[in-house]
This record gives sequence, structure tokens and C-alpha cells, in this order.
Amino acid sequence: MAGDLNRDWHEQVLEAKSPPEKVAGIYDRVAPLYELWARLTESRARRRVLELASVRPGEDVLEVATGTGVQLVNLARRNPHGHTVGGELADGMLRRTRARLRSAGLDQVELLPGDARDLPFPDASFDLVVNSYMLDLLPRGDIPLVLGEFQRVLKPDGRLVLSNMTKGEARHHRIWDALYAHGLVLTANCRGVLAAPVLHTLGFEQVRREYMAQMSFPTEIVTARKHSA
Repeated sequence: MAGDLNRDWHEQVLEAKSPPEKVAGIYDRVAPLYELWARLTESRARRRVLELASVRPGEDVLEVATGTGVQLVNLARRNPHGHTVGGELADGMLRRTRARLRSAGLDQVELLPGDARDLPFPDASFDLVVNSYMLDLLPRGDIPLVLGEFQRVLKPDGRLVLSNMTKGEARHHRIWDALYAHGLVLTANCRGVLAAPVLHTLGFEQVRREYMAQMSFPTEIVTARKHSA
């Protein structure tokens, strides 16, 4: 797999079957059931993302695509004296995130509707940007655009932590992409992507990638830093 990452990532990543506007509607509908799926396939990756994020109290932290808000609550609890912000495109997911924040007593967390392709924040606003299972929904052409937006809103030396569905390394991990390629989409439009080559192209530093699978669902966790000023 390491050698494959040196090839053009476009050659290895399937094109998304639905545009982002349609995907937002899909996630409105699956929002009530999403946490069941996440517990089965994403819980290990969520824990690792929190470890690698290593939130420092007092930081400016952004999670793009909050989903149901589980990770945003965890990030905010680790940042009691800082500024934690969440953004989400799907209305159904936004409602669940709002309810989860209220239940956790985290009224200070800022939650905004928004499109990751055009983040509503000034340049160099955040020390940390976290994003989970969103790049794998985007058309290939939008992936560099979104990662460029993450780079723009990060402060110099700011940290980026991503988790995505990725290309399966074991044969039985590849079943999801094989089904997707043949039109049987069981993953709400997710398919395997590769973030690290794009981050290198954009000039991110200290790009590191980890691979894991849970219930045969393959995930990459990628960390990087924006270059210092």
C-alpha cells in the first residue's frame, strides 16, 4: 500500500456517485440511525482522532462536519477555556448536534451551518481542525478544494486531524469499494479516499497516516501541520 500512495491518487479513488447537495439530503434521512453505524465501524477511529488531536485548553478548535455531535462534545470538553466551533451541512445532523451540546451543558460551543468548500471563517483562525468521514463523500475535484480551505483557516503551525473511509488493504476490507463500483452503495455515498497525497501537494508538513479497520470498514487517520509563517 505504501508504494501505491506514490501514484496519482486520482487513479486509485472512485468518483463520488452523488454531488454534495444530494448527499446532505441523504444524511438528513440517516441521522436518526447514524450513531448505530458509527459505533459499529468508527468508534476506534474516533478515540484515536481524539488522542492525536491532543487538544490544549484555550485553543481555537474547529470540527468540520460534526455529524451527530459526539466528537464535537469530546473536543469541547477537552477545551474548557478555549473556543470550540462546529460546522455541518446536513440539517438533520445539525439538529442532533445541537441537542447533544445542550444535553452536555456546552452552551458556549458555536455551531454553524455551512459548506466545507467555503468555510465562513477568516484566514488563520484555528489552532486545530478536525474532520471525520466527509472527504470520502466528496467528488474527487472537491477534495483539494476542501483541504485547501482547512489550510486557509489554520493558523501557522496549526494542526489537522482527518479520518476517512479509505482504500482497503486486506481483501475483505475492499468489499465496500467493490460494491460501490458496481452501483450497490451501502455506505451513504462513502468510498475509499486517500488524503495524504493531496496534503503533500498543498504543502502541509509532518503528514502522517495510520490505517485501521473495524467490522471490515477501512479507515485512514491522517495528521498534518500547516507550515509555520
